[in-house]
Amino acid sequence: MKKRYIELHLHLDGAITPDIAKDLAALQKIKLPYKDERELEKALMVSKDCRSLNEFLECFKLPCSLLQTKEGIARAVYLVQENIKRQGVVYAEIRFAPQLHMDKGLTMREVIESALDGLKKSDLKCNLILCCMRMADNREQNLETVKLAKEYLINEESSEDYGVVALDLAGAEALYKTEQFIDVFKLANELNVPFTIHAGEADGAESVKKAVEFGAKRIGHGVRSVENLALIKTLSEKKICLEMCPTSNLQTKAIEKIEDFPIREFMKSGIPVTINTDDMAICGTDMGHEMNLIRNKFDITDNEESEIYANAVRYSFAKNKIKKQLMEVQ
Repeated sequence: MKKRYIELHLHLDGAITPDIAKDLAALQKIKLPYKDERELEKALMVSKDCRSLNEFLECFKLPCSLLQTKEGIARAVYLVQENIKRQGVVYAEIRFAPQLHMDKGLTMREVIESALDGLKKSDLKCNLILCCMRMADNREQNLETVKLAKEYLINEESSEDYGVVALDLAGAEALYKTEQFIDVFKLANELNVPFTIHAGEADGAESVKKAVEFGAKRIGHGVRSVENLALIKTLSEKKICLEMCPTSNLQTKAIEKIEDFPIREFMKSGIPVTINTDDMAICGTDMGHEMNLIRNKFDITDNEESEIYANAVRYSFAKNKIKKQLMEVQ
């Protein structure tokens, strides 16, 4: 039987494969400045000698340039869903930052509605997470993202089963510390919008600690939590789920080698973990590869793999009836 996966940490602009890029370029009559497939792949995938998260983030320039129109955004969301469905993904939470898709005049509202249009075109069960960004001068855009998330948020009372379900904070973590964004998450808490936060990837355990203090239900990556035993205890006691991304962490140098990936330490401590691709196309991976990687490197058993799947269901931002369906198809 084909394995089934749940992906909680997937960036839209990091999931634009060469085929999707060509489709989006043709749709929008954009001429890609690459002479052949190899050059296109090189522009969309991180190099093997990538030295940092900041260098890794450079790979987003091309895909972002293809996600600046209503039709481009809607088409991308649909194509990404179809791609991951073929890989065995039965549910995903696709995240993107509305403020990064305004170069051609779209408003953040138009960006979100375009993504929702694309979401509805596929029969794969998916939801959207709106990202705030770690930047120097974008406070108002971040606060607007929170307000829009509240406006479009689905919950148990919503008539819609799929849509916007949460917020995130993404970007250059080491340059813009988590603590700088306290007002963003103060507003999210006031509006009862759930959120995950990228933390403990390029910055240390203190970043994760701040994210937990802000009220994050999940942590994106969180590998550097291993540096602080008190924090590990807190994550375990509060049952804060970690969205772990092994290949991405290797490429961004969050870990030096796969053996440093602290999944075993977290599991032994009772911290709920999930496995994800992060940026499927940029990292050159998929959910099957990520699960095989941790199975082989850390002797993950069938029961443990089932628990990782169950964690993804429990800690997803999906409605309860969707969670029930996902548990039944495992």
